[in-house]
Amino acid sequence: MTPAVEERTALDLDAAVAHVTGAALRPGPVGAVGLELEAHLVDLDRPAARVPWGRVTAALAAVPALPGGSRVTVEPGGQVELSGPPAPDAGTAVAALRADRTVLAGVLAARRLALAPVGTDPLRRPARVCPAPRYRAMERHFTAVGCGTPGTAMMTATASLQVNLDAGPPAGWSRRVALAHQLGPVLVAVSACSPLLGGRATGWRSSRQQVWGALDQARCGPLLGGADPAGEWAAYALAAPVMLVRDPATGDAEPVPGRTRFADWVTGAAPLGGRRPTTADLDYHLSTLFPPVRPRGYLEIRYLDAAPEPWWPALAAVTAALLDDPAAADAAAEATAPVAGAWDRAARDGLADPALRTAAVRSLAAALPAVPPSLRPAAQALADLAAAGRCPGDALLDAARTGGPAAALLAGTEAGTTEVHP
Repeated sequence: MTPAVEERTALDLDAAVAHVTGAALRPGPVGAVGLELEAHLVDLDRPAARVPWGRVTAALAAVPALPGGSRVTVEPGGQVELSGPPAPDAGTAVAALRADRTVLAGVLAARRLALAPVGTDPLRRPARVCPAPRYRAMERHFTAVGCGTPGTAMMTATASLQVNLDAGPPAGWSRRVALAHQLGPVLVAVSACSPLLGGRATGWRSSRQQVWGALDQARCGPLLGGADPAGEWAAYALAAPVMLVRDPATGDAEPVPGRTRFADWVTGAAPLGGRRPTTADLDYHLSTLFPPVRPRGYLEIRYLDAAPEPWWPALAAVTAALLDDPAAADAAAEATAPVAGAWDRAARDGLADPALRTAAVRSLAAALPAVPPSLRPAAQALADLAAAGRCPGDALLDAARTGGPAAALLAGTEAGTTEVHP
């Protein structure tokens, strides 16, 4: 069957499982690193106002081809994302993304705009500015299943650093995927850079992680870390509720106003759109699942808050080292075992939690020897910050105490000391 015919042919359960399992993890060596960094777009003259969609698109249309090869995309709330291509190592990936951010920042600065790579928008209330039908449909689905407020916040007021790593050899998949999850709470605490959201301090170190935790966990919760991660991902995907159904003729997405498992659509127990799903529908469904570690042939590490320099490069470096370097991985597995699964504690208390702080200090010490030399000073600074029980978001709280949420938002930009005009 050709791919084109396969995309139009209704699936059965066996075919659906085989499709997800086969694409989950791609065998090969480890080492390559891909980075994706989101940031809130800020009008330097009116930081309390979201940048209108027309101004967003006009500014980004002026961005030239970037030297590091990053793609520029926009999230529903106007957040700008740079997605770099795979690089041979973390040092090369960071250098390329930094070069691309410099060009992008220059284009934006000429238009009195700046980027704030912080985990949540400290100042502006969650609101969608992108008119794309997909995002409007996502909002309607989240509302229908009872998580409309965190759904809107997730789409429009959060920003992350995503680290993409090779799956590695099949014999190590179970341990590698389990470790990627086990590291999650510690790295959430270390990266925490979202203590404010929508103009107020939330009481959480990572409000971004708190928002994700308030969403439907059948769609956004972690995998279990079992012996067969590819098969587990297939089971997760088929049990997850369908969010959107696309019209094959127009491509428009309609929200599913309830919780219908993809498996029930496959079997016909719950027909959607007047038809059975195809491989194209399954691939689209996979794009609406957001676990903290998502298998896409490689591993998407999705649980890190976005953070300003020098923190995002350091976070990228230590995350890659803790998973790709055997000695660092062994040490981190031992250090983080006592706090495995402590996602809510990490988001709420961060490194004020003694057990998380101990695990973080030990893990970062193990990572440092494996970090590329160009990034070792930043990684050491991150380790020193963690040892002091602090995280990147503490600087935002400090700014908010003296200048309010607007000062916190501007503190996250390259133009953090820019005067705010009324």
